[in-house]
Amino acid sequence: MKDAQRALAQPSRRSALQSAAAMTVGAAVGTVTSGCAAPGELAAAPTPFKVPGVFLPIVGSPLSFPVRRIYCIGRNYAAHAREMGSDPTREPPFFFQKPTDAIQNVAIGTVADHPYPTLTKNYHYEVELVAALDKGGKDIPVEKALDCVYAYALGLDMTRRDLQRAMGDEKKPWEIGKSFDHSAPIGPLHLVRDIGHFTKGSIWLKVNGVTKQSADLTQMIWSVAEQISKLSQANELFPGDIIYSGTPENVGPVVRGDVIECHIDKLPHLSVKIV
Repeated sequence: MKDAQRALAQPSRRSALQSAAAMTVGAAVGTVTSGCAAPGELAAAPTPFKVPGVFLPIVGSPLSFPVRRIYCIGRNYAAHAREMGSDPTREPPFFFQKPTDAIQNVAIGTVADHPYPTLTKNYHYEVELVAALDKGGKDIPVEKALDCVYAYALGLDMTRRDLQRAMGDEKKPWEIGKSFDHSAPIGPLHLVRDIGHFTKGSIWLKVNGVTKQSADLTQMIWSVAEQISKLSQANELFPGDIIYSGTPENVGPVVRGDVIECHIDKLPHLSVKIV
């Protein structure tokens, strides 16, 4: 009962910490739904310089979605967990973040040039369903979690695998393997009111026309609702947060010249060329 009351309450203790992105999406997409909380307003003080915002286009809407944080869940498909050396039957969900300016917007029907990053010789693809939130809260119950989802998109969690593994072997944070420029290609958002929620459907990725990853969303260990609920226990969630929901097995490398094509049922394809 106490958990539900916390989730229903408007957060006040952190109102002084809200970003402009969170305020913008809260105003643009509506009011708080039961079980979720939206941050309060904060007047912006003058700044010595401007920092560009990061926005995602919304299909069928003149609005743009301001990105506050990018969360990613690790090893959320059992077969992928095993190929990464983990035991999916015992491991609780874990999350990491990418910087918001890791976003690379990819328009429908295009093949976007995606730069091969520095410092790596083993650059991997990971296709993922992405959930975008227009509401947030703390300790959100699973049964209320999907009320926070505004839209979905198709995304890639690009990874400097050699750097990730090297840091892991040294028991150091492997942020350098996940959080870098252009590491989060993503298609435009599709509103929940238009396409509904995702509990099943094919998810696949091809490289140069050859299928590399192929699974179904039903194979996720933690559903989108469970991810939101678990993540809200660790971090208070806010409008503008997006969540990459994990990748199936058979992640692998790409090199310059390769073309990646991704698909999730009900969403248009996403394609990038490594340059």
